[in-house]
Amino acid sequence: MKAITISKFGGPEVLLVTEVPDLIPSKNEVLIQVKASGLNRSDILQREGKYAAPDSTSNEIPGLEVSGIIVECGPEVTRWKKGDAVCALLPGGGYAEYVTVEEGQCLPIPKGLNFIEAASLPETVFTVWSNIFERGKLKPDETLLVHGGSSGIGITAIQIAHAFGSKVITTAGSEEKVKYCYELGATLCINYKTEDFEEILKGKGVDVILDMIAGTYFQKNLNILNEDGRLIHINAENGKDVELDIWQLMVKRITITGTTLRARDYKYKKRLAEEVCKNVWPLIENGKFKPVIYKTFSYRDVVSAHQCMEEGSHIGKIILDWDS
Repeated sequence: MKAITISKFGGPEVLLVTEVPDLIPSKNEVLIQVKASGLNRSDILQREGKYAAPDSTSNEIPGLEVSGIIVECGPEVTRWKKGDAVCALLPGGGYAEYVTVEEGQCLPIPKGLNFIEAASLPETVFTVWSNIFERGKLKPDETLLVHGGSSGIGITAIQIAHAFGSKVITTAGSEEKVKYCYELGATLCINYKTEDFEEILKGKGVDVILDMIAGTYFQKNLNILNEDGRLIHINAENGKDVELDIWQLMVKRITITGTTLRARDYKYKKRLAEEVCKNVWPLIENGKFKPVIYKTFSYRDVVSAHQCMEEGSHIGKIILDWDS
């Protein structure tokens, strides 16, 4: 089968379309013929040698989410059958014609979506639900701040939180992105290149912050959080080393937490998939949350797709099409 492999650590040009051995599903796995693969920032980090895949999967083939058709089921698979259309969260290996994945990490494609749209969902929706609603315990009457509102995570967080009745504030890096965040349901969007979000939000109160920046944002986040606020980290693009005033933490009763999803065990991901199907899929099927696709590339143009992501002007998800 064809797959996109990392020939060596480096820039987008190290990604090559190659032939790799066919896959055979184990007893609890399904074999999916991939129709589309979603791109994520972690794919770039893996390509650069900064984010190794778990031991259970190959480090040579990136890709954390796909959509496609099940073509074979392991002997103990009970939920799915051959021919089912699904999307799936993977530990890696998603840039390929076929993938194997445990059945509990698959979800039915929501009604009304195509394979391209469905491939954009698993990584972002699982991340948003687990961090904002499970760890962050965001309530309908509370305010959420999402840094990076036009990213895949951001557009997902804005729409889901808005659909559940929360006020959503975001930051973004251009006026075009700011405008789009408003269209998705943000109450306020701040251009971080021309404005200081701390100055604007000081005294206004934020209950939950989803942050992928860290570094210089850390203290600013603490300063604007309400009492009993929750700060959740899912990346540290601006630096992982920060200073913490414990007294401020105690006085405001702030909870600071963070997660990575990729290395979590199967039991956790299976439960999370069930929660996503129960709580988020109805929002999609009722038109309250829609995937936002910035651009689709043929898998043969994966180098251009990674260059597009690194350039940073995109709004929404970038997808690889395996049918093109």
